[in-house]
Amino acid sequence: MHGDADVRSAPDLLGSYRHGSSPVHRAPLALKASAVVVFSITLLAAGSLPVLGGGMVLLAGVYAAAKMFSEAWRPLKLMWPVLLLLGAFQAFSAGPATAVLVTGNIFACVAAARLLTLTTPVQDLLDGMVALARPLRFLGADPERFGLTLALMMRSIPFLLGSARDVRHSAMARGLERNPRALTVPVVIKAVAYAQQTGDALAARGIGEPADRMSG
Repeated sequence: MHGDADVRSAPDLLGSYRHGSSPVHRAPLALKASAVVVFSITLLAAGSLPVLGGGMVLLAGVYAAAKMFSEAWRPLKLMWPVLLLLGAFQAFSAGPATAVLVTGNIFACVAAARLLTLTTPVQDLLDGMVALARPLRFLGADPERFGLTLALMMRSIPFLLGSARDVRHSAMARGLERNPRALTVPVVIKAVAYAQQTGDALAARGIGEPADRMSG
């Protein structure tokens, strides 16, 4: 698809696999995913600045063990406008300590999840999610379709982010950065075209057909 260039140039918001041979890279997916869940639940349940501080130190150590220490702060670079607004609201409504705690917990949880994607190939992540969904077959769940949905989501989000960035730069070059139509309409058109191309590609492979049509 012609959108591949946009995907590659999209902001590294979610993180993408970085090849490596560190202990973190070699650790089983189940262990890493469980560690992220336990880490996040512990921070959120504790609601304590000392626990948050200890979690930050631990997270920095794991990033260093993965030889990706410079990546540890990238989520902050990408999320700072949202965290700033949220922190300001929390500081006004509940005080500075709560603001630090709330924004710090969010950053730590995102950074932990991002380390999982940085050290695990995408296909392994998808396979792991499909394996988790298999026990739900008796409820009518389709693990393979679930995996396909996740794959499409992971591809679509960077594409849309890249499209929004490119449209914003184009609008700024023409002095239209304050024009809502110039910022939104091209993104919507690109998103619709991308969805149509994705649907055509899936249909060409016989994927996504209604069950009754396929059986007929």
